[in-house]
Formats: sequence, C-alpha cells, structure tokens
Amino acid sequence: MVVKMAVEDTRVSERERRLMGAETVPASERIARLDGEIVFDVDHFNAYYGTFRALYDVGFQIPSRKITALIGPSGCGKSTLLRCMNRMNDLITSFRHEGSMTYHGIDLYERGVDPVEVRRRIGMVFQKPNPFPKSIYENIAFGPRVNGIKGNMDEMVERSLRAAALWDEVKDKLGQSGLALSGGQQQRLCIARALAVQPDVILMDEPCSALDPIATLKIEDLMKELARDYTIVIVTHNMQQAARVADHTAFLMMRPDRAGELVEFGDTDTLFTTPRDKRTEDYITGRFG
Repeated sequence: MVVKMAVEDTRVSERERRLMGAETVPASERIARLDGEIVFDVDHFNAYYGTFRALYDVGFQIPSRKITALIGPSGCGKSTLLRCMNRMNDLITSFRHEGSMTYHGIDLYERGVDPVEVRRRIGMVFQKPNPFPKSIYENIAFGPRVNGIKGNMDEMVERSLRAAALWDEVKDKLGQSGLALSGGQQQRLCIARALAVQPDVILMDEPCSALDPIATLKIEDLMKELARDYTIVIVTHNMQQAARVADHTAFLMMRPDRAGELVEFGDTDTLFTTPRDKRTEDYITGRFG
C-alpha cells in the first residue's frame, strides 16, 4: 500500500512512478501532509459530461479499512462519483473534472498518473454480475496474468475464492464456466476476480440490486469480512443495507440544475438517527426520493 511504502522506504518504486509520474513530488512528502488513515480526500470536486455538470463541489474523506456507503435518489451522481475514484469515467470522451481527488495523497487526475495502475489498486464490482465466458479458474487467473503478478497461480486462485467466501462451493468444479453459477455466486466470483490483482480499495456499484435476499445477506456478510483488509466504497439504493454494513455514509441529492451535491457525510449511525440536514431526514424517512 502506498502509505506503508512511504513510511518504510523513502525511495520511489517503479510501480509508484507509473502511478504518480516521474516528474511529480515524491509520495512521502505528499502523504506527510495527510492523515495516514485517509484513503480518498475529495476536495471541491466537479464532474462534467460535456456541458452537463453531474457533480457539484463535492468534498469529503474516506478512511482506510472501513465501508463507506453513497446513498441518494436516482440521478444524483452516486455512480459517477464512484467511477471517478478509479477513473472509469475516463472511458467517456465527454467527461472532464475540476477540483481534486487524492488517493493516499496522490492526485488521481494529475498528469503522468497511469489509469491502468489506478484501476489495479482500486478495483470495481459492478451492479450486474459479469463473469468472463471462461472457467471459474480462468476468471480468477486472468487478472494476475495480465498484470504480470508472479507466484503460484493455483494458490492465488484458491486464496481469492476463499476471501470471497466461494471456495467451498466451487473447489470441485473450477473447470466449469463461471456463467453456470447462480447470480449470488457470480457476484462473489466477480469479487474474487477483483481481489486476485491485490487491490487496496474495492468499489461496489449496487452489488446486490440483482440478487435475492439470501444472496444479498451473503454479500453483506462478505463485505464486513473484507473490510478488515480492504477499504470498501459502495453505492446502494437500499438504506437498510447502508445502515447494516456501512461505517460511514454520504448522502447526495440533485440540485435544481440536476448536478449531484453532497448534502451530508458522517458516521452511519449518527446520520441515520440524528442527521444534521433536514433533507437527509426527509430522505431516510421516505418523505421524498
């Protein structure tokens, strides 16, 4: 992890150079100015698709090894914000941004940052399970091979599947297609696939919206287990889910110009029981949204 490397060794590794760009300030100098437990620091961040502003002046911090939920009505910019965190929106030609979004003190959008390395460190699990049309084994092994990760591939596959609480269900059928699994199993396979490339952060865009209640609870239990080792950011429309799993919650709303703005961010229990903003209270009590 970048913070750990900066504390233990002032030299900049080749991987860090690929992420930061060789001409930028050394990571150790940047990180010293931030709390080492903060993974993302979002400051006056605006996102645009062409002339349309999707996010308005968003600012908050996401702590390490916690689950942070992004909630709010449809169209308020939750998924846009999530995709900004690993530069997935770069794939949209009309996208641009203003403001800063730092990851362990490194501005993700500054010149020289390698978006491929960003997406390796900051993995994503999508709303609809999307296994590759390959075997279960190859679904997991694909990422490490592409990223040049060395080691015993069998051990990597088993470790990733165990971390996703799927190993016991598939260990005797690793050669079967990942598409043959149930919806909940497919989503855990996608989580295992994300874990295989050894990320620091896992982003989840409504990972349970297509699942039944039993599969949803398995994913929620898995998230809580994974938060011991990973920072997790989840977009959800299910406020009960946010209340169950999230340590911190960000509530976004749509402005009159349809741009999403951050209304309130804080400890989940506090936000749900004693919100500071009347709009938050109205949303979580079902008065609108």
